[in-house]
Amino acid sequence: MERRDGWRAAWLGGTGLVAALVAVKVAVHLATTGAFGYGFFVDELYFLACAEHLAWGFVDLPPLFPALTALVRFTLGDSLWAIRLVPTLAGGALVLLAGLFARRLGGGRFAMGLSALAVLVAPIYLVGHSLHTMNALEPLLWTGAAWLLVELLDGRDPRLWLAFGALAGLGLLNKHSTAFFGVGVVAALLATPARRFFRRRWIWLGALVALTVFLPNLLWLVAHRFPHFEMLAAIARDGRDVELSPLAFLAQQALMLHPLSLPVWLAGLLWLLGDRSGRRYRVLGLTYVAVIALMLLLDGRVYYPAPVYPMLLAAGGVALERFMARAWGRWARPAYLAVLVAGGILLAPVALPCLPPAVYPRYVAALGIDQPRIETHRLGPLPQLHADRFGWPEMAAEVARVHRSLPPEERARAAVFGQNYGQAGAIDLFGPRLGLPKALSGHLAYHDWGPRDATGEVVIVLDDDRETLARVFESVEWAGRVEHPYSMPYQHFDVHVCRRMRMPLAELWPRLRQLG
Repeated sequence: MERRDGWRAAWLGGTGLVAALVAVKVAVHLATTGAFGYGFFVDELYFLACAEHLAWGFVDLPPLFPALTALVRFTLGDSLWAIRLVPTLAGGALVLLAGLFARRLGGGRFAMGLSALAVLVAPIYLVGHSLHTMNALEPLLWTGAAWLLVELLDGRDPRLWLAFGALAGLGLLNKHSTAFFGVGVVAALLATPARRFFRRRWIWLGALVALTVFLPNLLWLVAHRFPHFEMLAAIARDGRDVELSPLAFLAQQALMLHPLSLPVWLAGLLWLLGDRSGRRYRVLGLTYVAVIALMLLLDGRVYYPAPVYPMLLAAGGVALERFMARAWGRWARPAYLAVLVAGGILLAPVALPCLPPAVYPRYVAALGIDQPRIETHRLGPLPQLHADRFGWPEMAAEVARVHRSLPPEERARAAVFGQNYGQAGAIDLFGPRLGLPKALSGHLAYHDWGPRDATGEVVIVLDDDRETLARVFESVEWAGRVEHPYSMPYQHFDVHVCRRMRMPLAELWPRLRQLG
């Protein structure tokens, strides 16, 4: 009887509600995986390729996520369902962590449920957990580190700085933008009485742990002269990213968290910075302010601060629970939750691939809200985060048709060259089953992997023009066309069969490097 009462108390205390929201989060992503023809995302193809070339670093990313991808591929295979399992589980874990974080900050059932629900309906997390990318793990690592900060600020065992350092190091191995969070935490500690931590050894030992975990990638970066910075400079020269004013950047923050959730994380920020009961955790609020300031100063992408919001949503759940503790809160609390659920359902198709692609344009036109543009590429019927899930198997099939059309002696030594990691990654994933060799490309890490065994005698070149190719090859023959009604327009291109390279491929290869 006591055990049953304990489970009942936990449910009524908010744990059961949070668990139910976790189940909804996982179910939503499982139900929409592969629905309506939405397949592998362009970045997923690249990560699968990187998983075949494990190293302590890559031109554009640290080593942790490719290693995790290799583990998933080895144990579960490379189906869409297998690859999407990691982000799905990470999404459920983030909903759970947000709800429990609210309880840790002193919140009750409403605070826990509101915080978990706000994470569940946030468009940025619906997108992030529907794709196998580092962005699915980053919020978990940042929020876990924020939880440890709360424990330390409450005077718990200072050895927790070692665990904080381990999480920070893993965060850097997952994505270098974790450095923004680290800088924000240091600035926030120095700006508050919590600067006392710097007078003791444990925070420094925690920093040493972070450095030790990150050290292999750091040594790789030094040895390769920090190519990530070179890549960022190339992107800036290309003008790929959409430029936003500071006001527009902040407005997009409200949209990506869901406009109806604005009162939650804004209340959380105010509670952390100014409320008598919340000020003991002011370091969290100042960390957020520092992260946003860094993003504005360095022209960070609009979604880069996404991992910092779960801690604000947890704090906001506590703040609004206390604000609504008055008599009118009895109806205001369920009313706000109901509005947030309805708004979340209404906005979900903008972020989540849960509508047929032919229906999506009509839906967003009626809604008046579409995905914010991150890059300056010309769009087709779908926004980029949806469009980049279409056309890859069809592209590989067209290249395979061209490959089969070659005489047997040419087919045996033909290479396939893609202009970007999406094209090359699609060939690498789908091509072997169609008889294609692994792809070549000069884009990002593909350039570091070299020309493999290609001789340059026969090359099937994707997405280039005859005039350019004629300067490199003696013979250039149009052989096919790649198009898909829902893919990005820049992925519609001609396929050429090129023969007899005018210079050795090894001599040409350094000139093919592309970082933009």
